[in-house]
Amino acid sequence: MSDYLGLQGKTVLVTGVANKKSVAWHVGRALEDCGATPVYAVRSDVRREELQAKLEPRDVFVCDVEREDEIERLRESLAERHPRIDGVVHSIAFADYRPGEDGKLLPFHETPREDFLRAADVSCYSLVRLANACRELLAGDASVVAVSISDTHMAAANYGYMAPIKAALDSAVVFLAKSFSAFSEVRFNAVKAGPLKTSASAGIPGYLESYLYAEACTLRKRGLSTREVADACLFLLSPRSAGINAQGVVVDAGMGVNYFDREVVERATRAEP
Repeated sequence: MSDYLGLQGKTVLVTGVANKKSVAWHVGRALEDCGATPVYAVRSDVRREELQAKLEPRDVFVCDVEREDEIERLRESLAERHPRIDGVVHSIAFADYRPGEDGKLLPFHETPREDFLRAADVSCYSLVRLANACRELLAGDASVVAVSISDTHMAAANYGYMAPIKAALDSAVVFLAKSFSAFSEVRFNAVKAGPLKTSASAGIPGYLESYLYAEACTLRKRGLSTREVADACLFLLSPRSAGINAQGVVVDAGMGVNYFDREVVERATRAEP
């Protein structure tokens, strides 16, 4: 087996597996292909029961990142079973897109405070919590990778308040990299993915139309695959990316530079009002 990426024998904590469509699932499979050992953390006992047979023989721990005691329990379980962690993949996001009285998605300025803060806790602050909990287990040159979105300045109304929260996640990556540099060479980076076909994205109102538009805007006219995002995570986990720290790597098949593609513009301008 070729070990070009230098991941053979490494142990990586992978969070956020929901099913076979998840970025985290593909990261775990790719790590196995490289001879690394993925260790999984999922949200609930129910999720673990659903996934255990598919992820065996690897350890699958339960950790609801909203609960401090479960994060501490995860740290203790890791210390017992895997006292050296070479990498962490944070692929966790949550949003409650509750409708307004008219049944439509609430506009951003009406976002309930409790919804925003809960989403920020799960989707952003959990990275800080996990990094701090695993601090003493991380190898001195470990790599932490968060899964973010390609553009937090694009005001996609249906994505709503999650874009500002992903922007906070991107900033947290930078500040964690700086903070950890005081005592280690642990790196923190984000993979900023374009729209994907995942179960999580299916919960975003009007996502199918947005996905099809994004696909039309890619330079290759073909949507981004989950495995392509996982492969970018794999590179950032590997020693081959040792010079990359506190960065966000955009993986969007060129979508972000192609919104004025002639075909897309013609289709939009031909549409009836």
